[in-house]
Amino acid sequence: MRQFLTLTLLFFISLGYSQILNPVKWELEVEQQSNTEYTLVFTANIDANWAIYAQDVEEGGPLPTLFSFEKNSAYERIGKTTESNINRVTKHDPVFDMVVSKFFDKAEFRQRIKVSDTAFTLAGNIEYMTCDDTKCTYKPDNPFRFNYSSEKGFVVAESSTIQGKDISQNANKILYGISPEQIKKATTPCSTQSESMTQNVAQQNSLWRIFGLGFLGGLLALLTPCVFPMIPLTVSFFTKKAGDSTAKSGLSKAILYGVFIVLVYLILSIPFHLLDSVNPDILNEISTNVWLNVIFFIIFIFFAFSFFGYYELTLPSSWTSVTSKGEGVGGILGVFFMALTLSIVSFSCTGPILGSLLAGSLSADGGAWQLTAGMGGFGVALGLPFALFAMFPNMLNALPKSGGWLNTTKVILGFLELALAFKFLSNADLVQHWGILKIEVFLGIWILVFLGLALYIFGKIKFPHDSPLQKLSFFRISSGILVFAFVVYLASGFRINETTKTFTPLTLLSGLAPPVGYSFLYPNDCPNNFECFKDLKEGITYASKVNKPILLDFTGYACVNCRKMEEHIWPKSNIKPFFEKDYVLISLYVDDKKELPEDQKLTVKRQDGGTRVLENYGHKWAHFQTQFFQSNSQPYYVLLSPDGKTVLTPPVGYTPDSQQYEAFLNCGLEVLAKP
Repeated sequence: MRQFLTLTLLFFISLGYSQILNPVKWELEVEQQSNTEYTLVFTANIDANWAIYAQDVEEGGPLPTLFSFEKNSAYERIGKTTESNINRVTKHDPVFDMVVSKFFDKAEFRQRIKVSDTAFTLAGNIEYMTCDDTKCTYKPDNPFRFNYSSEKGFVVAESSTIQGKDISQNANKILYGISPEQIKKATTPCSTQSESMTQNVAQQNSLWRIFGLGFLGGLLALLTPCVFPMIPLTVSFFTKKAGDSTAKSGLSKAILYGVFIVLVYLILSIPFHLLDSVNPDILNEISTNVWLNVIFFIIFIFFAFSFFGYYELTLPSSWTSVTSKGEGVGGILGVFFMALTLSIVSFSCTGPILGSLLAGSLSADGGAWQLTAGMGGFGVALGLPFALFAMFPNMLNALPKSGGWLNTTKVILGFLELALAFKFLSNADLVQHWGILKIEVFLGIWILVFLGLALYIFGKIKFPHDSPLQKLSFFRISSGILVFAFVVYLASGFRINETTKTFTPLTLLSGLAPPVGYSFLYPNDCPNNFECFKDLKEGITYASKVNKPILLDFTGYACVNCRKMEEHIWPKSNIKPFFEKDYVLISLYVDDKKELPEDQKLTVKRQDGGTRVLENYGHKWAHFQTQFFQSNSQPYYVLLSPDGKTVLTPPVGYTPDSQQYEAFLNCGLEVLAKP
């Protein structure tokens, strides 16, 4: 149990740090003691302000450093693994509230071995936890291997065998034709923004945007039959239950109730931070997983027909019973259980909206923090009315009465869920290259869905729980006209762009619809019909031949911001010439599920520790990005010299300002032109 608490604390400490961390580097040596005895020396070189923990940490504290050795009759261990007292500090640790021993700067561990055979392999693993003053990271998978022969003794292996596959020191050469050490980092930032500034601004904008979308989703959830009637009922309960003498207490509890609603939805995002911190690529793996996207498609169809009124979605009644009993505890804890009960009983209306938010937020672009921002916005929109009306009870009289309009809102949300369902099927279709939901089919389906919505608003289509429509109100007529105008807008997506020879991309559908080049009638492999390469070695060979710099584009089929850049920034008159005349474009898709050839299915070491098996091209390019450029978000743009060995200027991520992006591209040309 205490070990679990340690891992939980480690998780919360590292929530805000999803970047790749590797503050400890291990060195392996061998000292011969006699003809049959050797000492294996494991040295941890630790970055400044970081520390690793001793092997004898008390239970309930930080995770100790552990050495494990695979059993082999060819050798025996003499005693346990020992550790040097140099750089060892033993004192009270305020984070874990206990006395612990840890090492700064450097730690040395030794294991004595006695051999009884002429040739064998000794393999094992190092498991450790490392922390600084603000964060920790757990490294469970650090394999080592020594080869022994009677002629040479113990030799540190150049490759390690994990799960039957080789981790080759030459993997980078095999896969990419180059190693990270051969890449020269940029030294001239020119006048453009640095990488960290650009990415930080883009991420902040993205978080605020998704917070706003979550808030909008929460407002929509308020207008459903599951939530709206609860507002006056709950506020009246708090403000009148205890009588006038304790009105202030009732008011404070009502406000606290709203705060707890926000907290409940924030808690739902916590597990995804854990996934993000375990493996930087895992959110990208989740968001682009083919079968998961197909499951989302089916679930959203199921949600849509629930909103249409054909059946009702409910969580198990036992859940509601448990939380309802908790309400009787009283005090702050009772208020929390009331908020939790509201979240559960309103699931049939909020669940589909939350599902849209969850599925749409899981990407490597912003990681789990996007999901937290969206959940926070959703919770604020739900909790705010309860606090607001508790402070100003007279405003309750201004609320409209419950009625058929609540069901109408629910049906409208059903149409939106139906349209969004095809976004997830499109993701699966793109990454798997099925070719069934190309741009023409996608636009056609959305036109039919929103045409159906317009007809519903005008009263031409009925669903099971709809009240009789006596007359069309002004609001209903104007809403129907607005939806019909959107149908016309969707149809405009079939216009041909004579410059790019593709359909015209629709700004409002960026990231929702497939790329316009993914088409039956006007197909193209590269955005805007630019010339591009999708293989690194081929692209570098061509760039060297024509002596042009390289624009390395880390992208994804299901990457929303990648589509926005390709369809709305790249075609601009001030950007397009760079792609046509100045740069060789190499686009590497980190979510491409096409299987790698057998000779490239290598097990490699991740930048953040541990290992991974490269099974498909997406794995290959994602590993390349993290290994060579210490980044795992898309889009990500790197300007390289023609031979691919020099980074011309600090890379940038999502850059929706075309002038900033132009400055970035110009900067690369300026650096290359310098003697």
